[in-house]
Amino acid sequence: MKTLLFLSAFLLGVGATSAQNLPRKVENVKILDLQGKPAQLPYFGEKNLMIFYVDPDRHKQNEDFTIELEENHRAKGDNLYGFGVMNLKDAPMIPNGMARSMAQKRTAKNGATVLADQDRVLSTAWGLGDCNNQFVLMIVSKEGELVFLRKGELSEKDKAEFYRVIEQYK
Repeated sequence: MKTLLFLSAFLLGVGATSAQNLPRKVENVKILDLQGKPAQLPYFGEKNLMIFYVDPDRHKQNEDFTIELEENHRAKGDNLYGFGVMNLKDAPMIPNGMARSMAQKRTAKNGATVLADQDRVLSTAWGLGDCNNQFVLMIVSKEGELVFLRKGELSEKDKAEFYRVIEQYK
């Protein structure tokens, strides 16, 4: 029994650790645009990417941080492109079409790019682990390396580390 508990704890620890094993190479994935048509991640391999992978059930998680990013422009640069991806699979109570429609209305006002991941394609391909009820913030270099990853409510330490890393990729 002890061996089984130890092995379970070890495997859980390895899973959590591997999700944070950075930098690591990732590939462009095909998900959906807001009209439900296949789309790949914009500027992948051309620019550094700041990606907000958000569960619509928790779209306001880290709202203060995202407002701060908009206002302070600390994450703006010619070599950086930021966009959002809705993690629709982990929001079963929100119909996919409705979530895409709401995002279309919002992006029409603010000009943001938002894509939809209906089947956890991105989180599976990139080995992100459990993203349910999580705001996931990532930076991917134009060389295709995931260089920053944080999930859930961002601490002050997480925010400081984000700003430190983003400076290298603007």
